[in-house]
Amino acid sequence: MRQCMGRPLRRRWKEPPVIDPGLLWIPATIGAAAAQTARNVMQRRLIDVIGTVGATQVRFLYGLPFACLFLVLVRMGTGEGVPEPSARFLVFAAGGALAQIAATALMLSAMRSKGFAVVTAFTKTEPVLVAVFALAVLGERLTLPMGLAILVATMGVVLVTTRKGLPLAQAGLGAAAMGIGSGALFAVAAVGFRGAILALEDGGFLIRATTTLVWGLGLQSLLLGLWMLAFDREALSASAAAWRGSLFAGLMGAVASQLWFIGFALTSAASVRTLGLVEVLFAALVSRIVFAQAISRREAAGLVLVTGGVALLLFAHP
Repeated sequence: MRQCMGRPLRRRWKEPPVIDPGLLWIPATIGAAAAQTARNVMQRRLIDVIGTVGATQVRFLYGLPFACLFLVLVRMGTGEGVPEPSARFLVFAAGGALAQIAATALMLSAMRSKGFAVVTAFTKTEPVLVAVFALAVLGERLTLPMGLAILVATMGVVLVTTRKGLPLAQAGLGAAAMGIGSGALFAVAAVGFRGAILALEDGGFLIRATTTLVWGLGLQSLLLGLWMLAFDREALSASAAAWRGSLFAGLMGAVASQLWFIGFALTSAASVRTLGLVEVLFAALVSRIVFAQAISRREAAGLVLVTGGVALLLFAHP
């Protein structure tokens, strides 16, 4: 992982170009949601070929080389050296990496049960949990309109992802609990990576975001690689055999993570994850256009709430 860092490059300019971030977090987050949708579609296809564990690890193992490439390009483009990691950075980065692995594993385990819809709904309550954890850990406060926007968008997601008349008891309390736990762990991961980016003292937002990405994917690839070598070598071999699909999934995962981290570097994790709910809109479009699946009135109402919540967030954001 350190091989793609090395010593700072010589500056091509007397002064590195100044990038005015402005509202860059908005297109970065929307792009991240789109890339994540593409990655999810590819991972679902890979499950039938290399299994759940194999399909899960491709986003990390096959994404790491692209993350290193991004870091090299950012160094060349900005002339900035890679920030030195501090103990605080390593704690946040490791916490985010571990939480993301655990969240993914818990979500996939829950989705094997008959409570798929409820699990998905609880997982998508992540922005609310991100706001709570970010306040507790990073001291990031939200205005009342921003908090309202998060709640409205989250309610829309719950409406889209739950079937009408599906009681919680029927879905299974165990599945619901795992869904809540998964959403909480995804929230911890978002706050952890945001904290890691803020813990880097040197460099602009782009080099700090990309450095954190390389460290995060490096740790995740190492941990999952060792686990698969010890307990699931068949899945590791299968993912290597299906390298074309795995490579594309890794690329989309790296692009999505790069854009998420740019968002985290520029604004609060709660704002980024709330705007990221536009992924629900992308998924609805894919279902309608690619799979010719009709959208029910309930789903349409949920999509309206998601859109309204996102619009309110953008209006209320400082």
